[in-house]
Amino acid sequence: MNAATAKPMSWVMAWRIAKRDLNARFKGLRLLLVCIFLGTAALAAIGTLTAAIERELDNRGQELLGGDLEVEVWQRDLTDEEKTALAEYGTLSGGTRMQAMASTDDAAAPVQLKAVDERWPLYGVLTLTDGREVGAPAIGEAWLGQGALDRLDIEVGDSFRVGTNELTAAGVIENEPDRLSEGFQLGPPVIVAAEYPLRAGLIAPGALYESKYRVAFDDGQDPDVVRKELEERFPNSGFDFRDRDRASPGADRFVRNMSDFLTLVGLAALVIAGIGIGGGVSSYLDARRNSIATFKVLGASSRDIVKIYALQIGAAALVGSLAGIATGVLVTPLLGYALQGLLPVEGGFVVEPAPLLLAASYGLLVAFAFAATPLLRARAFPAMALMRARVSPLARDLRALIWTGLGIAAICALALLTTNQPMLSGGFLVGAGGALIALALIGFGIRFLARRAPRTSNPLLRAAVANLHRPGAPTGALVTALGFGLASFVLLAAIQTAINGNIESRVPQEAPDYFVLDIPRDGEEDFRNLVTTLDSEAAIRTVPALRGSVLAFGPRDEMTRVADLEQIPDGAWFLRGERGLTYADTLPPGNSLAEGEWWPEGYEGEPLVSLEADAARAAGLEVGDYITIGVLGIERDVRIANLRVIDWESMGFNYALVFSSNAIADAPHNLAATIELQDDSQSGVLLRQMVSRFPSSSVIEIGQVLTEARTILEQVGAATLAAASVAVLAGLAVLMGAIAAARASRTYDTVVLRVMGASQRQVLGLQLVEYGLLALLLAVVALALGSTLAWFVITELFEFDWLPNWTEVLSVLGIGLVLVLGFAIGGSLPLLKAKPAQALREL
Repeated sequence: MNAATAKPMSWVMAWRIAKRDLNARFKGLRLLLVCIFLGTAALAAIGTLTAAIERELDNRGQELLGGDLEVEVWQRDLTDEEKTALAEYGTLSGGTRMQAMASTDDAAAPVQLKAVDERWPLYGVLTLTDGREVGAPAIGEAWLGQGALDRLDIEVGDSFRVGTNELTAAGVIENEPDRLSEGFQLGPPVIVAAEYPLRAGLIAPGALYESKYRVAFDDGQDPDVVRKELEERFPNSGFDFRDRDRASPGADRFVRNMSDFLTLVGLAALVIAGIGIGGGVSSYLDARRNSIATFKVLGASSRDIVKIYALQIGAAALVGSLAGIATGVLVTPLLGYALQGLLPVEGGFVVEPAPLLLAASYGLLVAFAFAATPLLRARAFPAMALMRARVSPLARDLRALIWTGLGIAAICALALLTTNQPMLSGGFLVGAGGALIALALIGFGIRFLARRAPRTSNPLLRAAVANLHRPGAPTGALVTALGFGLASFVLLAAIQTAINGNIESRVPQEAPDYFVLDIPRDGEEDFRNLVTTLDSEAAIRTVPALRGSVLAFGPRDEMTRVADLEQIPDGAWFLRGERGLTYADTLPPGNSLAEGEWWPEGYEGEPLVSLEADAARAAGLEVGDYITIGVLGIERDVRIANLRVIDWESMGFNYALVFSSNAIADAPHNLAATIELQDDSQSGVLLRQMVSRFPSSSVIEIGQVLTEARTILEQVGAATLAAASVAVLAGLAVLMGAIAAARASRTYDTVVLRVMGASQRQVLGLQLVEYGLLALLLAVVALALGSTLAWFVITELFEFDWLPNWTEVLSVLGIGLVLVLGFAIGGSLPLLKAKPAQALREL
């Protein structure tokens, strides 16, 4: 019976044969298993963590915000009419937030004062370290963060002062339900009763404080509908809104950007893994070519061959996917720990079925797509051709590429259908495809140039060049593997050094020692005298400090209301919410004019404003356009006189909007100041005396702020490094696999060379020269490929500056080159042990 008339083999029989031939430790398929494992584990961990965080943000939106809708205003309380309007929608809870100074007779510390009423929290529970679940503290008492107790050196039951009144430390905060929505805090929290700030003299005209009112809806109203109704009812109120669906916009943006980045890392790992899978399957089937030929001689059809080896490859892919999913679930708590404090991440293990199924689907699809070509290639050729494949390589089967194309199309479709940003994922997939095509062309070019290169007198170099273009040479596979493998090293180094560069540039090494808020304007001289009495060389700078929001902008006759925008333009951040405002007669220090002219001192003409240049251009504003600013509920139109470039690396007063004094100086306001001490030993005394002389003022210690900023950026950097390492591991696996696959095809060459008298040193040198030539040629390609992807991640996803350390990047690339040569030596050592007689009999 011949193959044409034989009955097709059943799947049960095919599995029985496949299982018998399949090694229990997956010998020959380990590269496939490792590559699938790495890619699936990365996607499983990424998807699980992201889904868990998003679920927390969605399910706990009311608790994280403290209500269904929040209304914020600066430097004033809501009017009775505004409070009544809010109360119509449900239960209303309000209070204030401000920077303040807490003190005892021996210590002083900046704190974040949070005043809440008896209905707080509307959702969730405030838990103290002693296990009590409480609400607002009684008048005269306070709940404190542990950091406040440590700074003041007090315990529960002790007294301390904030403003002009005393408080009793009644408990230590363990869990604050709406902590995440409060944003970045410049000091440990102190929670007091709503009436306390006014009684302690902390609230006065011009004081910088924020009023927050939250509503728990009675009838399940739509927050967007309520917001629009309130905006129409109070168009000039200066309200900032947040709702339960956007309880923490900063966290939402961070999760979205991290999710996009991590997804790209997972897809990159899978693309690199796919290359390794293709090489691994080719190597495995090459080792099985005699078995395949024997099956065909005995009557097995091509379809039977596909069944047997597809089951083996599928079994390895399934085991790798399951192991990757299990590892992803186990790794998720570690990633969550790295992001602890930044995002609401539950402790312990989290199982999210949807992302795990998606990761498994990606893994199996990648295995199918990249294993199809070598598998169908072996299927299509007769037994005699397979037996001669070692000395007479098989031709390419273009029909097999159709199945690979279908598999890649399925991967792309799955990526685009399951992403929140199809343009981002689509762009990455197009870029990955372009990189594969580019590397394929480079491989073709290397073979073409090697074929036409002049013959050199050095026999090793001549043989190495010949190996690049001889029939059956794995140059194309090696170029792709080395290109992506080395690019993964560049990617990791560029991302990590760029993040470190941003930490160094965005978190200045030198800054003022203190920011001081709410200094009374008539107390400026006393304030300066207080500081200079303790440190005569101290540098002091004071500026007027107000809060306001941009309500409209554009040409005078065609102004756009900010409330009418569906989305704030990228980079026009000064349009979002209330911002710090100031006025000045001279150009602020550290600023330079980009366009226009500064107004003269004592200017009394049309009210003017100076804008930060990049932000103004992002909003489409030019010199001569107008903006409408809302300050304490009053609208003021001002003309843009000039655009400025600000040195953001300085930690001084860097206001995006600086007005002429006649524009806003009549509004109630106080002063803010920076202090740079020359004698640090006076800092403790200075804080205590400032609290005593200016009880309504508050101090921000810059050292503590910089430490917290560094910690946050380092947490992001650690999580990014851990994620990007997956791509490097996949790259290493692919490099080793490609060299192992090439080693199998080199056995015949090595044996012939040995028979002709070549020494072991010459054979080893030949391998080193060949891989060295390829690695050096591809180092430039890898540098461009890895740097481009790193640039995209840093600038587009994280919105950081592109500040890599090229010395470190090139050093890491050099390490990658050394590893390539090391793998080449390691892969060549078994060739030296091959016995010529036995190897020739096996051809």
